Amino acid sequence: MKTEVILVCVVVGIANYLFRYLPLRLGAGRKPGAIKSGPLARVLDSIGIASICALLVVSSTPEILRDSQRLLPTLAGFVVLTLVFWRSKSIILSTLVGAVAYGLVFKVMLPTG
Repeated sequence: MKTEVILVCVVVGIANYLFRYLPLRLGAGRKPGAIKSGPLARVLDSIGIASICALLVVSSTPEILRDSQRLLPTLAGFVVLTLVFWRSKSIILSTLVGAVAYGLVFKVMLPTG
């Protein structure tokens, strides 16, 4: 593997870690409950769903461009992910249910024979 690829992976990994860690560390010195309201709380609340949606778009776009039949399962997974997150506010539950919805729609669409 080329050293440029490894370097990019390390830099992206460190940036991702710091993006998640620093807001929590910087907010730790505040009084208890201060992080639960305000602009920083809204940003932290949206990181989870934004990360999942970004990963969905980045990982599914090449597949959809190669095989247009993957568009419907991807849209179904995204809609279910969004609805479950909207109702439950649980990124874990919404990710799992969205993945199951994607898999079920993909399985139903497979030609038999």
